[in-house]
Amino acid sequence: MTSLHSIQTSISKGETNCTQLVDHYLSKIEATKDLNIYVEVYAEEARQQAILLDEKYAEDPKSLGKLYGAVISIKDVLCYKDHGVTAGSKILKGFESLFSATAVQRILEEDAIIIGRVNCDEFAMGSANENSAYGPVSNAIDPTKVPGGSSGGSAVSVQADTCLVALGSDTGGSVRQPAAFCGVIGMKPTYGRISRFGLLAYASSFDQIGILAKDIKDVALLLEIMSGYDENDSTTAQQEVQSYAQNLNLEGKKRIAYFESALQHESIDPEIRQATFDLIEKLKSEGHTVEPVEFEYLDFIIPAYYVLTTAEASSNLSRFDGVRFGHRSEDAKDLLEVYKKSRSEGFGTEVKRRIMLGTFVLSSGYYDAYYTKAQKIRKLIANKTFEIFQNYDFILMPASPTPPWNIGDKMDDPVEAYLADIFTVQANMVGIPAIALPFALHANGLPIGIQFMANKFEEQKLLAFSHHLMKKIL
Repeated sequence: MTSLHSIQTSISKGETNCTQLVDHYLSKIEATKDLNIYVEVYAEEARQQAILLDEKYAEDPKSLGKLYGAVISIKDVLCYKDHGVTAGSKILKGFESLFSATAVQRILEEDAIIIGRVNCDEFAMGSANENSAYGPVSNAIDPTKVPGGSSGGSAVSVQADTCLVALGSDTGGSVRQPAAFCGVIGMKPTYGRISRFGLLAYASSFDQIGILAKDIKDVALLLEIMSGYDENDSTTAQQEVQSYAQNLNLEGKKRIAYFESALQHESIDPEIRQATFDLIEKLKSEGHTVEPVEFEYLDFIIPAYYVLTTAEASSNLSRFDGVRFGHRSEDAKDLLEVYKKSRSEGFGTEVKRRIMLGTFVLSSGYYDAYYTKAQKIRKLIANKTFEIFQNYDFILMPASPTPPWNIGDKMDDPVEAYLADIFTVQANMVGIPAIALPFALHANGLPIGIQFMANKFEEQKLLAFSHHLMKKIL
């Protein structure tokens, strides 16, 4: 069963119940331990919650929440009260959260069962789920390949059927790129649509909680439940939350733009390019307008993105100092050594690299040359993107320029790994919703994902179009 609707239908027919579902997923978790998906499994807790929900169902099925029957994994950057959260880092080893993230609390209130927290790149910094203190996650289709990152554990947890839905975070494609690599759906909503309260920060003006699943209706329902204003996060939007899951019918033909410069970019795999052009022709044959548009800033996106996100990371991660919580060096002899040794021992190589880069671009001699200039480029990219949306409903783009690579292949060349984000970071730079859908297979047998972006707060239109594509074309 790959959708909540099918699960709830089976429960109503007496064919299964929550206890059996949890046992099924726990057996899958055990069978896939070699993929290194889970940091911690809440086996007994999930079973107890399932028993309570089954008892509640027996008394009154109508008393249950919308997510009854949904077993969910959460990325190891989301706070869950009285549970560990470490962001895949040694610096938070043994830390337990004192509260739950707003998104987590909202799904719990709708009777979801959280089965465990899953592996991720340290502090969500990575495109392959290799930068984790717990070791790399493997792609379930081919364990020698990366699953994408930083939400690689979230993607594989759904791919390997260890849960129904997973929550991840997306700073520059960290939900959509692993979704593409693992053949599942991954959605990043508009910035501010879902509260970031309780999400361990990487880059605060880019981060957004996202959803990974195998069914568009499940994505829509989770989005509907988690969205909305939160007084604990001043960046949450006050726009009304629509009934996303109830309005998935496509209305009329759509106008879709794509960037010729992206599809002809030197970094793109030829099979991904051809599959994308094949999809464009299918969309045209269905009556949609699909046209190339000029976007002259493509090669500026990655440099600007990494200047800005590392600057924000440098600031956000300064709180991990060995004093208030997390790892503290046992060799420190004074306060300065506590700071230096705790952070040197606690942070991994990639996180230290980005902190140092961010500190450099914020330094007095280089602030205007790098940080200020990157902010100006971000504004240009946003203005051009919104200009495109005046004439088009969506922007089409591959979710990744390449298929998954071998584990370890890009560890010695971080810049090459950064370029894997070239097609996904635009949505985060601008703060718009985007979704990755599985749509083809590479000759190597691995999935290829296609991405669609929409204007701010047009999740309803994006989900309805995606639902139509999944049913009719993909």
